[in-house]
Amino acid sequence: MFIRTHRMLRALALSQVFAFIVSCGWVAWAQSADDVHVVPGHDSRHGLSTTADIGLAARPLRADVDLVLVPVTAADPLNQPVLNLHPQDFTLYEDGLQQQIRYFLHEDGPISVALVLDCSASMKNKIEYEYQALHEFFSNANADDEYFAVIVSNKPRLIAGSADSLGTLQDRLASSPPKGRTALFDAIYLAIAQLRTARYHRRALLIISDGGDNASRYTRSEIQKVIAEADVLTYAIGIFDEEPIPLLKSIEERMGRNWLSELTDASGGRTIAADDRRRIPEIAGIISRELRSQYLLGYRPTNSTHDGKWRRITLKVAPLSPSVKLQLHYREGYRAATE
Repeated sequence: MFIRTHRMLRALALSQVFAFIVSCGWVAWAQSADDVHVVPGHDSRHGLSTTADIGLAARPLRADVDLVLVPVTAADPLNQPVLNLHPQDFTLYEDGLQQQIRYFLHEDGPISVALVLDCSASMKNKIEYEYQALHEFFSNANADDEYFAVIVSNKPRLIAGSADSLGTLQDRLASSPPKGRTALFDAIYLAIAQLRTARYHRRALLIISDGGDNASRYTRSEIQKVIAEADVLTYAIGIFDEEPIPLLKSIEERMGRNWLSELTDASGGRTIAADDRRRIPEIAGIISRELRSQYLLGYRPTNSTHDGKWRRITLKVAPLSPSVKLQLHYREGYRAATE
């Protein structure tokens, strides 16, 4: 979920910048309003207006004076989110050169979430834990959150949209017994398409699956690109506990762990493995809380060259104590604008 802004809010005073950021669902401590501008635009591929919009449905915007925004989550060794960090706790580098953190925000507010729920035949012995995971995920949610849900089988199927209640979503999932093959990549594409019409600027995708795919039209590389371009923070609960005869698993099931990690890492999110299916609900709660405890760091790169090259971001955080080191999850780079 990396965003670059293009001539954002040229004529706005600092108070207006603050109001704009809060309207996007962030509680903000903006240190400066310099060089923050927005230009009206249009994404012809998806029909998305980019006017005064740094929402996650839009493509990263080209920049004359770049403001690089890096969403990041911090977790302790028990995978619990850490909520009390400050700007001075972070050190940020671009291509090895330290950058000045000019903006520091801690997001707080409702989000739009698309759920991709595996209901293929390989989930027959795991589906009850998927139901429990949804309950745990929703119990940690904001009452104003918006949800979409897509189930995975031979073909993806939207079972709940923004107008449906959580009860409706759960009822429809319960009436969809596991069967068929696994069109996981197609389901992810459908879920991201739903997020393009979402209510909130903050948007995320949660996949619950064993990671196998054996029925999609879209390839893994195509979906990885879709996730990156959509700037949708993507998480996955990977169900990887061994079956009684693991050698009989298909290649798709055996490669599921790597495939899910590739998809989520591309977005700045992560895959949390459930090597014991009984941990699936617990992991869902962790992800739900983490989605609501994200930091946003902003900087203006010292390298302002518009060469279209990849810029690598490295982020470090001070440990809570000498014996407690934090894990950071963020998107580790971006492609510079071209002239």
